[in-house]
Amino acid sequence: MFSLFRKFGVCTVGAGTRDVFIKSSHFEREPNAKAPEGFDACFPMGAKIPLEDVIFETGGGATNAAVTLRRFGLRTACICAVGHDQNGQDVVAALEREKVNTRGIQIHPDKKTAYSVILLAGTGQRSILAYRGAGNSLNTQRVHWKKFKSRWFYITSLGGDLKKNREVFSKAASFKTKIAWNPGNGELAHGLKLLAPLIKQTDVFIVNRDEAAMLTHENRNNLNRMLKELGKMPQTALVITDGGKGAYVYDVRAGQLLYSPALPGKRLNTTGAGDSFGSAFVAAFIKTKSCQDGLKAGLLNSLGVITHMGAKAGILKSFPSKKDMARVRVKVTTKQL
Repeated sequence: MFSLFRKFGVCTVGAGTRDVFIKSSHFEREPNAKAPEGFDACFPMGAKIPLEDVIFETGGGATNAAVTLRRFGLRTACICAVGHDQNGQDVVAALEREKVNTRGIQIHPDKKTAYSVILLAGTGQRSILAYRGAGNSLNTQRVHWKKFKSRWFYITSLGGDLKKNREVFSKAASFKTKIAWNPGNGELAHGLKLLAPLIKQTDVFIVNRDEAAMLTHENRNNLNRMLKELGKMPQTALVITDGGKGAYVYDVRAGQLLYSPALPGKRLNTTGAGDSFGSAFVAAFIKTKSCQDGLKAGLLNSLGVITHMGAKAGILKSFPSKKDMARVRVKVTTKQL
C-alpha cells in the first residue's frame, strides 16, 4: 500500500492529443532513400481520394503510456496539457474511463488541443501531420508535484524543452522517484552532450534504433558502438526498439544484452507502438524486477497496437499471462561494456 503522499505507482508526463487515423490504399508510394522508411506517400492535389477507414482516437505519449500502466495494474496519474475544447474533453474522458487520475491535466482556455492526422498506407506504415497546439504548453511550475508523488515517473516528449525536463527530473530526485524516459524528437535534437546528464539520472532509457544512431552519430548498423556509448548511462536498463525486427535491452545490473525478435502479426498501424512497448516494459519491470519480463511484455503489448487501428485500441486489457509471456523467446548475451 502507498502512503497518503505516495499514492501512485507511476505518473506519466508529456503530451495528450486528438488523433485521426485515415487509411487508404490509394496513397502512391515513391522511393526516397532519405525518407525514414525508404519511400514517400504521394497523392495528386485536386483529386478526391477514396478512404478505407477513418478512426478518431486520443493519443500522445503521456496518455498512451498511462493506459498501459493502468491496465497492467498500477495506480497511474497523467500530467499533460490540452485546450479548452471538445478534443481536450475527449482526451480527459478517455483517461477517466481507464481509471487514470487526470487532476494533473492542465486546460488552456486560449489554445487548441494538439491534433494529429495519421495517414496510413495499406502496409501499416504511416506519416503524421502534427499540430502541437496546447501540447507544448505544459507549465511544469504550476504542477502540484507533491500530489503526484509516485514510485516512478514515465516521461515522454515535452516539446524539446530541456528546462521543463530538468525540472521534472529535479522533482523526481527530491521524491526519490525512479525515472523512465522516452524522449521525443525535440529533446533528441539537443544532442548527447546536453542529454547525457539527464540520461544518467534515468533508471530506464528508451529510444528506437534510429534515435540511438542519431544520438551517437553512428551508422544504424553499428549496434555495438551505440551500446558502448549509451549502455552505461542509465542506472538500470537501456531499451532500443527496432521496429519489425524486435527489440534490444541492455541490463546494466547484470551486464547482459537481451534480444527478442518481433512477434508475427499483420501490421495495420505503427503509431503508438513505441509508447506501448516502453510503458509495458516499465510496468513489467516494476512488478517483477526482471528486464526479460519487461522485454516480453513490451513486445506483446506493441503487437496488440500495431495489429489494431489507433494508438490505444490494441493495448492489452491486462498484464500478460504466463502462457503469453512464454511466446516471446529472449536471447541473452553476457556483454560487459
